[in-house]
Amino acid sequence: MKILVLLLMLTTCAADPQDLSGKMFTFPQEGNKAYVRLNTSKQNFKAVTVCHRSFTDLERDHSIFSLATPKISNDFLIFYGYSRNGILPSIRNHGLKYGRLDYKPNMWHSICTTWDSGSGLMQLWFNGQPLTTKYISAGEISGRPIIILGQEQDSYGGKFDTAQSFVGRMTDVHMWDYVLSACEIQKYMDEENFTPGNVLNWASLDFQIVDRVLIESKQMTCCKKSAPCSAKENIGLI
Repeated sequence: MKILVLLLMLTTCAADPQDLSGKMFTFPQEGNKAYVRLNTSKQNFKAVTVCHRSFTDLERDHSIFSLATPKISNDFLIFYGYSRNGILPSIRNHGLKYGRLDYKPNMWHSICTTWDSGSGLMQLWFNGQPLTTKYISAGEISGRPIIILGQEQDSYGGKFDTAQSFVGRMTDVHMWDYVLSACEIQKYMDEENFTPGNVLNWASLDFQIVDRVLIESKQMTCCKKSAPCSAKENIGLI
């Protein structure tokens, strides 16, 4: 009975949203088992904006953000293609390439991606710079989503590939069910006050960690009392 009560308590705690402000997920090794699942009750999307920051030294393909639905494994995917030297977003299994980006290793990169189902248009923002708006796919994302950080879903919630796994750090993950304005995206990029995600909110995140993923402080440098670090300096954005 005591064991059962303890298990129920742990399950309840795991389901409570957590404020991860000032924190980051660390993915310390490659493999096909470790990931973070992000939970939302939202099921149908007429538009999407996803923003996040990531840090890695990988010199190979890797997944940055993976949303799958029961019928479509790449319903909303942000993927870095090393051999193609670009970020390769996918919507409803349709892909684009944003190439010639300064995606340097061992540096923090801030990426925001917007998409509207009516027009089918997508836009990527990379380290504060808006990139070309492109047509990718029209039509809504429908079905209960599974959202994964650290792995790329080749099936609904699974079929992970070690060669596409993420190794590094991720933080400040937000998702909205509308196209965020340019001003709000710039505020996110500059780490100013912005409207937090209404689908995924880093300051109130419902998630489960599977296997070896750590939660650590974003501050990875020493700061002198005479010259305190800014938030950007703490995570290496400037």
